[in-house]
Amino acid sequence: MPTKLSIKPVIRAVALFLTAILPGSALAQQKISLEQAIDSACLNNIQVRQAQFEAAISDENVKLAKGDQLPTVNGSIAAYRLFGRAVDPTTYQYSNAATTVSQGSLYANVTLFQGFAKINTIKQNKYLLSADKSNVDKIKNDLTLSVLTTYLSVLTNRDLQAAAKKQLEIAKEELARQKKFFKVGQKTLADLSQATSQVANAEANLTNAQNEMERAYLTLSHLMERDDQPFLVIDPPKKAIDDINTGFTLNEVYQKALITNPDITIAGNRRLAAEKGIAVAKGLRAPQLSFGGGINTSYSSAQNTVVATQIAGSVPIGVVENSNATVIAPVFQNRNVPFGEQLKNNFNQAVGFTLFIPIANGNQTNINIRKAKLNYQNAMATEDLTKNNLRKAVAEAVWDVKATNKRYKAAQVTLKAAEDAFRVVRQRYNVGLANSLDINVAENEFNIAEFALIQLRYEVLLKSKVIDYYLGNKIRF
Repeated sequence: MPTKLSIKPVIRAVALFLTAILPGSALAQQKISLEQAIDSACLNNIQVRQAQFEAAISDENVKLAKGDQLPTVNGSIAAYRLFGRAVDPTTYQYSNAATTVSQGSLYANVTLFQGFAKINTIKQNKYLLSADKSNVDKIKNDLTLSVLTTYLSVLTNRDLQAAAKKQLEIAKEELARQKKFFKVGQKTLADLSQATSQVANAEANLTNAQNEMERAYLTLSHLMERDDQPFLVIDPPKKAIDDINTGFTLNEVYQKALITNPDITIAGNRRLAAEKGIAVAKGLRAPQLSFGGGINTSYSSAQNTVVATQIAGSVPIGVVENSNATVIAPVFQNRNVPFGEQLKNNFNQAVGFTLFIPIANGNQTNINIRKAKLNYQNAMATEDLTKNNLRKAVAEAVWDVKATNKRYKAAQVTLKAAEDAFRVVRQRYNVGLANSLDINVAENEFNIAEFALIQLRYEVLLKSKVIDYYLGNKIRF
């Protein structure tokens, strides 16, 4: 049975092939800046959308709490059949006849006072809404840091790959020279082996750099919720690294972070919401005064009336005392009262005040008040912990940017020294004043210094952008 050929891998392979053979094509030339990567991630991220939904729900809760202050108006219509001995709701008399009954009512009510519980509920929900809106910003900020870190990882591994290619070219050139010297007997097999080992190390470094760059590109693509189309990242301007500001103080950054950091805003709003929760719980302990009124009417098929002008017969009702003569009375004809007439006759209205006084409810109100106070104390502790953690994070960030910048400047000096040492050893080796071990050591030290400088270049840029994050500045190059 022939196997099915999947189309997606073929399309992906063709795209990669076109990218490889057409470096100037639109597909290969698509470039994405750091700001574009961050915007794409924040726009497409599912967690951001979920947080926005939660904020929308909180907004509806605010509207619901406001609507709870408005009067309530409710109506009802009922129709049913009575069988056996039952009370007719229109006459309040017992009857054994089957009766059809219809009733309708409309009632309105408004709470005038309830210990300000409803007002405080509105305020509480507004604070929770602000917290949920800040939570959207928090998720975006955390996502921004992830994109920034991954974006710089792409740049780091791309430069490491370029450096590894250059080192591989140098190693191959040296191996070719060693082979020539070995053929004429000027170098030993050990020298040739050392050169071959250097080529293998350079190839391993190149492979590692390529793998890490591909991994970083893949992670960045996932963060952006992007499809498999290839793209390139844009280099930061040279001044972005050379002009890094390391003069920030802990207090300066921390005070600004207290205002701009969404974690602090979330904790503060939740503390305020918990404080209003105490007021809500206490308000439910107060008497509730409400004003209401309503209208009501009903119909019964058993309700009838006498037709005084139509005599249907007579019935004896007694006798005369002296003559024992029978006394009769006329029986008048009855008729059912029409539906519309009954609705009119049975129409009634009611209006008045209701005072609800809570006396005992299993101690639930007092328990709810104590729970609200505990929630408030917990919210205060959470806010203090958030501020404490923020101060520690800011202190580390301020120290990191200064320390990494010092390491970066030292790495520049180290690379220059390693490069000079490698050049001198290579010259000495060419005239026979150094052996293969000396040149391999010098080359390895140069390679290590070059890799270290590349990593520190982007590490110090990352640390400086973390400071911008705490200052509330937009992350961009």
